[in-house]
Amino acid sequence: MIKTLKIDVWSDIVCPWCAIGKRRLEAALSRFPHRDEVEVVWRAFELDPSAPAVREGDNATRIAEKYGRTKAQAEAMIQSVTDTAANVGLHFQLARSRSGNTFDAHRVLQLAAARGLQDTVKERFFRGYMSEGQAIGEREVLVRLASEAGLATEEVRAVLASDRYASEVRAEEAAARKLGIRGVPFFVLAGRYAVSGAQPADVILRALEQAWTSLLEPGAQDSAACGPAGCA
Repeated sequence: MIKTLKIDVWSDIVCPWCAIGKRRLEAALSRFPHRDEVEVVWRAFELDPSAPAVREGDNATRIAEKYGRTKAQAEAMIQSVTDTAANVGLHFQLARSRSGNTFDAHRVLQLAAARGLQDTVKERFFRGYMSEGQAIGEREVLVRLASEAGLATEEVRAVLASDRYASEVRAEEAAARKLGIRGVPFFVLAGRYAVSGAQPADVILRALEQAWTSLLEPGAQDSAACGPAGCA
């Protein structure tokens, strides 16, 4: 009997490529004949754990400073990822984005997982940050977005007022370090096949097929797997 094919995805809310990777995963799953036997779990990864609740300044300036580029070069980088996002149906407005600490957002996503709404809340957080200029590090913003995605307002507020799910988030981040994950998105299929980055849907589909084969044939050779650089 076939087990459920589990896909663990480490990502961060303020990572544009993570949103693109989510769309490409969905595109691959739409072509995968065993989609109903797949479970996707979103795992916590903070690109900048030391970030304040809300960063000051515009996005292009921050990127220029981070990567040692001119502001014009940073704006070109933003436009490039915006164009890529458009190709998978995402409407980014990254010039409006208000970056900040995402630890609380990941805690809310833990609650969402417990309520069967993780994917929906993840999607709402991505859209809020990438397209609507929502300050994803502000708790009341998280309450509103999560409520719009179906979570109970007072339960979200109660979680954020406590340290609930903090240990779960830290455990997922520790797991990422143990796996050697240094960038996101990072996909782990069936606990053994890895795809690093927002790979094209065709690449992810091949990984799905290989992971499914490993469930059918436990002795399948690891040489057929995807590695950190993607699928061969």
